[in-house]
Amino acid sequence: MVEILKVALVHEWLVSWGGSESVLSSLARLFPDAPILTAVYKPDERIESTFAGREIRPSALQALPGIRNHYRNTLPLMPWAFNRMDLSGFDLVVSSSHAFAKSIRVDPGAIHICYCHTPPRYLWDLYETYNSGFLGGARKPLMKYLRRIDARAATRVHSFVANSYYVADRIARSYNRQSSVIYPPVDVHQFNLEEGDKTHYLAGGRMVQYKKLDRAIEAANRQGFPLVVFGNGPERDRLARISGPSVKLIGSVSQAQLAELIRHSRAFLFPGIEDFGILPVEAQAGGLPVIALGKGGALETVRPDETGLLYEDDSVEGLVDAVVRFENKTFDPETCRKNALRFSRERFEEEIAEAVSGVFPRK
Repeated sequence: MVEILKVALVHEWLVSWGGSESVLSSLARLFPDAPILTAVYKPDERIESTFAGREIRPSALQALPGIRNHYRNTLPLMPWAFNRMDLSGFDLVVSSSHAFAKSIRVDPGAIHICYCHTPPRYLWDLYETYNSGFLGGARKPLMKYLRRIDARAATRVHSFVANSYYVADRIARSYNRQSSVIYPPVDVHQFNLEEGDKTHYLAGGRMVQYKKLDRAIEAANRQGFPLVVFGNGPERDRLARISGPSVKLIGSVSQAQLAELIRHSRAFLFPGIEDFGILPVEAQAGGLPVIALGKGGALETVRPDETGLLYEDDSVEGLVDAVVRFENKTFDPETCRKNALRFSRERFEEEIAEAVSGVFPRK
């Protein structure tokens, strides 16, 4: 790794495991002595084991009562919390940001690289959607204020790295900044090409509205094809209510359980718009083709008619039509896996090391 005197890592919050935490784990491997500064540290079991022995420095928000379950309610305070973090004496600071971690201030002469998972949607491209209606109108002045703060913070970043070209375009439109692109790490080697009976279609992830898992369920209801949906989240009860007899919701799964599900699936359904989308890559790593809406990160991870199908009509009907077309096609598991290997963790760490060397040359 590059010879740097002192490095710090900054992350939004360390509460539960997700794609951004996977990125942080690789950054921590690249910089084994770097402390991790975060707004809130209330880790689940996987985070606690992954970062065992690391120096974790939570912000002043850590002292608030009930912060473990209500940390998202403190979003308006997070720019302040990150802004007042003490990063004096560090030569390089790498932030992992999808909200306000990039609000930090570094010493004169120090370098701040921001690995940007996304500009906050509620402040930028989905600003009107999130801030409409009675409640949205009431919070709009606060959102305008936070957007100004976020734009100002972006000017202090020395170098942006986006997790996809889709996000790089949104960084350009939101902040008027250019970005290099380094795809996030995917643990593709945890999946293999073991054969299994193809008994169902598969969908899943965090059960939140923008994932559009209801589209997959409605498609299965209409066509009657067997669908297994994994994951949990605030949409779980609603999704259970609309699920027909051919749909099975199974809750959260481990990586080993996901690999087994992939082995027995016909295809992975991906009806949402993601900034990158790790699950379609994991599916392909197990030789499983993907049926995805042709927008967002899926355009960069799924190769049409080689590793899956992309459909344009963002509706239940569009997904149903794609499934019907899929049934008349064949896909090579080896081709799917080869495509997924482009997104390995080793590749990510090599490219991050090169990016750091580019802005902070070896002494």
